[in-house]
Amino acid sequence: MNTPHFFGYGSLVNRGTHAYPVRRTAHVQGWRRVWRHSAKRSVAFLTVEEAPSVTIAGLIAEVPQADWAALDAREHAYDRLPLASHHTHEAEALDLHLYRAKPAHVGPPSLRHPVLLSYLDTVVEGYLSVFGARGVAEFFATTAGWDAPIRDDREAPVYTRATQPDGEVRSMVDGALRALSAQVQK
Repeated sequence: MNTPHFFGYGSLVNRGTHAYPVRRTAHVQGWRRVWRHSAKRSVAFLTVEEAPSVTIAGLIAEVPQADWAALDAREHAYDRLPLASHHTHEAEALDLHLYRAKPAHVGPPSLRHPVLLSYLDTVVEGYLSVFGARGVAEFFATTAGWDAPIRDDREAPVYTRATQPDGEVRSMVDGALRALSAQVQK
């Protein structure tokens, strides 16, 4: 049996948010990221939805000791789905999964359930580190839901795995949000 792996497409791209053994970068076809809120969380978060013409970048990592329990606990608001080999641009066949928010529990972000700027900064920091500026631009282009309210919690991060990105990351995030006409609220 192959060692199980997962495809991270959001905060899991930022290696500062976990200690999973990263195997390599990857691209998955047929999915796009989208901001959603779940009855299981108080704020919005990234998930994926099917989008046949879209390809998203992320990281493939091994599931430690082939034990999904810790990862499933971290991703408790998600369903773990196997990825068919035709969805990835990988040469070798892997036992590969991704996480998608549980459809019965999700809805659009709202003022009561906003996107956290600290979460977005953490994700973008990961994409910049792994994929460079072009990867950051592709992240914004392959993510939907930018009409969501965004709460500026940078001074007192609410996101539990928030990192402390430098000014370059914050400038990239702020510039991209302006270009998308996203609404950031204090």
